[in-house]
Amino acid sequence: MNLEQALSDYIASAIETLYGSNPQPVKLERTNPDFAGDYTFVIFPLLRLSKSTPEATANAIGVSLKENAPIVSDFNVVKGFLNIVLKTDIYADFLKDNWNNASFGQTSLGKGKKVMVEYSSPNTNKPLHLGHVRNNLLGVSVANLYKAAGYDVVMANLVNDRGIHICKSMIAWQKFGNGETPESTGMKGDHLVGKYYVIFENALREETLPSIESALSGKWAPEGDIAQTKYAAIYGQLQQATEEKQISKLKDDIKELVRNQSALMRETQQMLRDWEAGVPEVISLWQTMNAWVYSGFEKTYARLGVSFDQYYYESNTYKLGKDVVDEGLQSGVFYRKADGSVWIDLRKDGLDEKLVLRGDGTSVYITQDIGTADLKFQQHHVDQSIYVVGNEQDYHFKVLFLIMKKLGRPFADGMHHLSYGMVDLPSGKMKSREGTVVDADDLIQEMVDEAKAKTIELGKTDGLADAELANLYESLGLSALKFFILKVDPRKRMLFNPQESIDFQGDTGPFVQYTYARIQSILRSASADASSASWQQGDINDQLQPLEIEAIQVLYHYPEEVNKACGESSPAVITQYCIDLSRTFNRFYNECHIMREPDPIIKNTRLKLAHFTAHTLKHALNLLGIQVVERM
Repeated sequence: MNLEQALSDYIASAIETLYGSNPQPVKLERTNPDFAGDYTFVIFPLLRLSKSTPEATANAIGVSLKENAPIVSDFNVVKGFLNIVLKTDIYADFLKDNWNNASFGQTSLGKGKKVMVEYSSPNTNKPLHLGHVRNNLLGVSVANLYKAAGYDVVMANLVNDRGIHICKSMIAWQKFGNGETPESTGMKGDHLVGKYYVIFENALREETLPSIESALSGKWAPEGDIAQTKYAAIYGQLQQATEEKQISKLKDDIKELVRNQSALMRETQQMLRDWEAGVPEVISLWQTMNAWVYSGFEKTYARLGVSFDQYYYESNTYKLGKDVVDEGLQSGVFYRKADGSVWIDLRKDGLDEKLVLRGDGTSVYITQDIGTADLKFQQHHVDQSIYVVGNEQDYHFKVLFLIMKKLGRPFADGMHHLSYGMVDLPSGKMKSREGTVVDADDLIQEMVDEAKAKTIELGKTDGLADAELANLYESLGLSALKFFILKVDPRKRMLFNPQESIDFQGDTGPFVQYTYARIQSILRSASADASSASWQQGDINDQLQPLEIEAIQVLYHYPEEVNKACGESSPAVITQYCIDLSRTFNRFYNECHIMREPDPIIKNTRLKLAHFTAHTLKHALNLLGIQVVERM
């Protein structure tokens, strides 16, 4: 039974009987924990019908419910709020029906619908870092939420495997690598390639430092009329600028102009042109170094528990979209400027003009995204397409989605950007060029080491073999990492603190894991105890205690929380649920005897409640990509 819907119907009937009108829909809230009740109905909107005070109106409806609604046992009124208490046998029946229901937590919200969740999107010039960790954990968890809500889900990864940043690592390896390989160095392939990306940036910084100093003082003479004109314009603006933010941006523009004029960058730009022209030796080096990176990525993905159903590669998709641009030109969605470039004017939509094709006919980034969006739909016919990408790309996706709507794509309304905030550390912001990013592999190992130290300190290793301990440390470390990152609303910037995430007493993954392991210990004791060995077949007590009811109420709402988390694309809803359920069960466990309960029916009821709680915690943690720990 859907209690909320049934109660809403009874309230609607009472209102119609009392006041001759039925203002649908009736909205219910869960009762504040400080008051007695299961659901609360706000009376104020009814006062125009009742022509009475809030208290009198609430009392009249409460009396009607108590007399006519078989699920209601009592009510109380707090000003204009009617708090409704349901009969305890409802929760006993719910426990009977669901305590061993293997599919509990699965819903039908998305039945018959298909969704693609695209996440990770790494660059093949460096290893995965902390920002990628948040991206991947969000992507996997959101995909799991959609699966639990009944959707057919495609998990996709668009790999950024081409472009100037990839060529930087290639040039640096050619110049400074001396033939190093992952095998000869013992380094993971992605780490080795990332090392040369940093080497490139250091070499470029050293080469350009004198020119940057000259350029910022107005004494630089770049080669070529275009560069000279651009430099003069930017430097002129710098001389006139007064705002600190504007000055900083103009200085960065000058630095970038100097960088692009350097010999090292020119070599890199030539390599990119050679790659696009298919020069064999460049393609061969690109394939070799990308293979190193892919091998490294797979090891990191495996340890994080990340996987994909569909891979897209920018090297295959970067030319997509040109046909769509031609289509848009013919329909008037796009227009061509005198230099041959193609644009769309979105100023009436509150955005700006956007380039979709260069004058020389080459693609820009959004051209690829337009074509890839079409390709995704052609291949998978998804109802929704979710892009898990950081919030620095908010504007890009507003433009992309609006373009697809103007092109009349039937899937445009289903395109959604899951925009997440950046991750900071207590030590500050990460920077790829300086090599100060927090490497994902190092972070994972740090979390495992922290879990080991904390577990040993708390004495939670007794009776476990070495292999079990290694698995325990790995599981606890990863659950701490995942839970801490996912408990923050995706849209918020977050500060990640490894030490705080491993706390066994806080709102953390280890705390939830410990609750689950505690229940498993109870159930193992029950199975070994002759007096309770048949608990799985025993009866359930209809006269439940308040703490038992509280625990069952939390369990009852789990499918609603799954649907809510799915609708909001927010795993944070599930992390909070895990915390609430764990706290509720621990209160119940600390005040209600289980194994020492003499009454066999009450004991059986509590064992079933424990089993049901463990199943739900396991299901919820699995949605977060977290594997449970059976023993601690």
